[in-house]
Amino acid sequence: MGKILIDTDVILDFFFDRQPFSEEASQILSLCESKKLNGFVTPIMISNIYYILRKTAKHEKVIEGLKSLMDIVDVAVITKNTIVDALNSNFKDFEDALQNFSALDKKDINIIITRNIKDYKTSSLSVMTPETYLKTIR
Repeated sequence: MGKILIDTDVILDFFFDRQPFSEEASQILSLCESKKLNGFVTPIMISNIYYILRKTAKHEKVIEGLKSLMDIVDVAVITKNTIVDALNSNFKDFEDALQNFSALDKKDINIIITRNIKDYKTSSLSVMTPETYLKTIR
């Protein structure tokens, strides 16, 4: 079973049903739900997703959605070392740096799934769009 970090944009594609991306996001999450894939998020992602979803939905509905998400993904921790590595990195976006180094610290995550490939150009991990990743596993 592959282990991947699913970036915030992919999760939001699913929750907001953003076309044409939501179908692939849904497929990624379905693979996680069926245990064919081990998907990870980070605590900062959950906080950001809550904040963004809360702009358009009630607290209770957002919490319900996030609980459902937590049923199918795992959480990669962010430690002091993760933060220091992110601060010392060449990433232009600090949040992306945190995601990257959280995945690296997990050791067995080797792919980041995102639509924002350019944001991870300095990553030593493989970075793929949901579409590309799904093509590689079929």
